[in-house]
Amino acid sequence: MTDHLSHGEKLVRIDDVELCFETFGNPADPAILLIDGAAASMLWWETELCARIARGDRYVIRYDNRDTGRSTSYPPGRPGYAYTDLAGDALGLLDALNVERAHIVCRSMAGGIGLLVGVDHPDRVASLTFVSTSTGEDGLPPSSDELAAGIPADPDPADPDAVVDHVVASAQACSGGSPYFDETATRTLVQRDVARARDIAATLVNHYAMSFDGSSRDFASVRAPTLVVHGDHDPVLPLPHGRALREAIPGAELLVLEGAGHDLPKPLWDVFVPALLRHTAGGQTAGGQTAGGRTAGGQTAGVHTAGGRP
Repeated sequence: MTDHLSHGEKLVRIDDVELCFETFGNPADPAILLIDGAAASMLWWETELCARIARGDRYVIRYDNRDTGRSTSYPPGRPGYAYTDLAGDALGLLDALNVERAHIVCRSMAGGIGLLVGVDHPDRVASLTFVSTSTGEDGLPPSSDELAAGIPADPDPADPDAVVDHVVASAQACSGGSPYFDETATRTLVQRDVARARDIAATLVNHYAMSFDGSSRDFASVRAPTLVVHGDHDPVLPLPHGRALREAIPGAELLVLEGAGHDLPKPLWDVFVPALLRHTAGGQTAGGQTAGGRTAGGQTAGVHTAGGRP
């Protein structure tokens, strides 16, 4: 059931791209933009988690990246965009919502989006939070052998049940044996995610097929207050990746989530949410303010209610 703090899913058009988003809380409060990683729609920032953050007097924004959920989809294996375009989407969404500066929270692959926005558009970023991500530098430990063994073969995209089983098994493998992994809750989320996707075949492959050209930036150039959040069970990017990220960004702080894998399990929200609220308490600009009439890259935006499947 939708939390009472939610304003419901809507669609925004930015040039020729349509993004599905949902907001929680008061637009006059400081804005927190949640950006998820590869193949993950906004549903992976769970509704209850968004509502908890919003109750801390924050305006929470979550959205479907291209090729996830109800946002614009491209032919499987042929994404019509590069990594830098996803960063432009984040700025375009803030413009559409009249948010001048936001606290950017990015998870896994989306860490690079946070880096791009933080370095290239520091005036739009009140703070950065990197969850389960990495600098990508040489010498860091690889993903665990158990991770590869736990991820099943690619499913038939035409078989929704097979897709659900695949994603649930992959999520469990990415939890790294965490005692907090909840298979029942994950399956419920994945079933909804698969049902609402414009093209689940594109979701499964396109983020891994896009170009990352032009996306490299120096983490040492980040000037926004930065929080690094990392699970000590992460099998995808083991904890040294989080430590390296903390060391690479001037003044960054590291929050280690004990018992978490490559995720934010619900039992640890009582740790994560207060830390995020403390981190986003200073130097902020409230949501609901105009961006000086500016739109990123000359983009135009219009908002309407999302239709399609429930």
